[in-house]
Amino acid sequence: MDISELYQIYQAHPVITTDSRDCPEGSIFLALKGASFDGNKFADMALEKGCAYVIVDEKEYAKEGDERYILVEDCLTTFKELAREHRRHFDIPVVGITGTNGKTTTKELVSAVLGEKFNVMFTQGNFNNDVGVPKTLFRLSPENEIAVVEMGASHPGDIRKLVEYVEPTCGMITNVGRAHLQGFGSFEGVKKTKGELYDYLAANDALVFINADNEHLMQMAEQRNINRLITYGKDENCDVWGEVISCAPFLKFRWRTESFDWHEVQTHLIGSYNIDNMLAAITIGLHFDVKPQQIDHALENYI
Repeated sequence: MDISELYQIYQAHPVITTDSRDCPEGSIFLALKGASFDGNKFADMALEKGCAYVIVDEKEYAKEGDERYILVEDCLTTFKELAREHRRHFDIPVVGITGTNGKTTTKELVSAVLGEKFNVMFTQGNFNNDVGVPKTLFRLSPENEIAVVEMGASHPGDIRKLVEYVEPTCGMITNVGRAHLQGFGSFEGVKKTKGELYDYLAANDALVFINADNEHLMQMAEQRNINRLITYGKDENCDVWGEVISCAPFLKFRWRTESFDWHEVQTHLIGSYNIDNMLAAITIGLHFDVKPQQIDHALENYI
């Protein structure tokens, strides 16, 4: 059975569960493995609880002759490939976000801004790894007009694998820092891994939103010959620029573009560093024609 055939089964039973304690009637149970558990062992239980099918990757747990058992080579790979198949049924903008710090906050702010105009599907919490990202993609529905997907990494190659399933149409890296160095080996390893989002966007001639104040990001974009850039930062040469007014304790800042005069925003976020996340959300919102007043409203009301 190939992915397209498996997807047809999913379309008839459009709920996938990876938790044998949560088996909605008619759903599909997918047997993932972890350090201390093997979902294959719970396949029978999932059927008893109401699942219509179970996907397993160990032959001993697939009952011969029972079509409710679907044997695959690797459940996690199948999960991701099935999620990609689902994602490809939606011809909508998909904003991919990664970075060392600020990616979850930025994802939330971007989603709030876009939500002023669109029906947005976005990553819940920080479901940004190789299990969380497929779960996010499966939440895509016909009502959605745009998606914002957060992608995390703790080892080289993590982002490269994730973008192959997310297939973002545009994206941004919030920053690159010296976190998780034990996984990446060095700061250069961090830059290379986060830069895998740029690699994908460059290969597909897709748009990159970039913090022009960050010399590492600008260097990474230049190395990949990315020329479809929309910049933001604290310099008036950026497409969107802004400055901190105060932090007492909440960030108050102002922003503008060549087309718009200064907009003053009082936020509910602490820390002047959050201006970068705010400017990123403004930049993406403007690109998708969200009105400045709507952008300000979203940022002022985000808690």
